[in-house]
Amino acid sequence: MTITKKKLADNLADHIGLTYRESKALVESFFNQIRNTLAAGEEVKLSGFGKFTIREKNPRPGRNPRTAEMIPIAARRVVTFRASPLLKEACLAAMEEQG
Repeated sequence: MTITKKKLADNLADHIGLTYRESKALVESFFNQIRNTLAAGEEVKLSGFGKFTIREKNPRPGRNPRTAEMIPIAARRVVTFRASPLLKEACLAAMEEQG
């Protein structure tokens, strides 16, 4: 099962009593805040869930797999995620339940 922003908004509307429009705005605002914080180069910690950080990757040589031509890969910033121990435990417990 994949969780989408729409499903999150629906869940908020059902369980908290917000209208769908309000819950959709709340979900969008939440993700915009995470996006803006990461874009500013800061990390995002969500207690009990994990930590998002920005990592700088250096330029490096690469290879086109079809033509074997060497091409340069530019330096870039990537988002990394490290799961909290609580999230890891919950995932392992769910896997054990499923067999």
